[in-house]
Amino acid sequence: MSKVFIDYLFLSFMRVAVYYTNKDVRIEERPVPEISDDEILLKVIASGGICGTDVLEWYRIKKAPLVLGHEIAGVADKVGKNVKNFKVGDRVTATHHVPCMKCHYCLNNHHTACETLHKTNFYPGGFSEYIRIPKINVELGTFKLHENVSFDEGTFVEPLGTVVRAQRLANLREKQTLLVIGSGISGLMHVKLAKSKNVKKIIAVDLNEYRLNAAKRFGADYAFNANDDIPEKIKQINENKLVDLVVVCTGALPAAKIALQCVDKGGTLLFFAVPRPDEHFEIPINDFWRNEIKVMTSYGAAPYDLKESLESIKNEKINLKEMITHKLKFDEIQKGFNLVAEAKESLKVIVEPHK
Repeated sequence: MSKVFIDYLFLSFMRVAVYYTNKDVRIEERPVPEISDDEILLKVIASGGICGTDVLEWYRIKKAPLVLGHEIAGVADKVGKNVKNFKVGDRVTATHHVPCMKCHYCLNNHHTACETLHKTNFYPGGFSEYIRIPKINVELGTFKLHENVSFDEGTFVEPLGTVVRAQRLANLREKQTLLVIGSGISGLMHVKLAKSKNVKKIIAVDLNEYRLNAAKRFGADYAFNANDDIPEKIKQINENKLVDLVVVCTGALPAAKIALQCVDKGGTLLFFAVPRPDEHFEIPINDFWRNEIKVMTSYGAAPYDLKESLESIKNEKINLKEMITHKLKFDEIQKGFNLVAEAKESLKVIVEPHK
């Protein structure tokens, strides 16, 4: 077998991490994707991290085996001849889901309800050495990284974009009080972003002392254990009032029930994460109705949410680097899934596919 042929085989295949279960993530080989004239082949430098949704086993197991990973940054390795705004060597981040920007939902500011958004993705997934970015993702969901934005920071653009969107939809304002239930990475980004907006009072809740300490370090004025009487704790430090905005950042059913008890008159309850589909709880509609309490959800991000996210990172309005607790070689990705699934002493876990 000639050296040229061996080199060809080496260049034609890449490593991917294939998810079977939370405890069974395997490094396998697949062909490097071919791209069309309208697409980009991205060399993934940082994939990170392992999102909380990646370890929702009850949800992921239905589609397994599959290649996960959607918080990525890397270098344009090949660029189709019809692509105008990017060139080989550009440092970029890309989002997996993009809206069409033309349908009824997009035109009415409900971009994440767009059918196109739910069908789009890059291939095969961010836990790969290379990904193919389709035309629509190139046009609406790919962004150049400023020279002062690292690849690690680039992996925050998509998840921070979802937080930007949630707080915008909830109309969080400076003079309000905010309660974040769940102090994992998404909850902590809510804390960080609210702090950058000078929100009057920020309260974090979790069961994990490590994460509660992180919440205080990243800007929460108060951090309470979820086993405490949270409504009473809030009243003690908030002039006997509850909070203007509650953001639920965990799918744990008890968290959803606590949230119902903590929103003040005229306030908003926003589900950023939701319980399992087979779990149900009652909402006190009569109480909420008479007190003008709004219940809403937020999912994903639109292109301008991602642009705002990137600008916040570029302009150092919000520092997210300190949330990175682990950087792992590709062969260590199972360790990363274990860390995130255990939710003990980890926050942002970044995987480096080419190491």
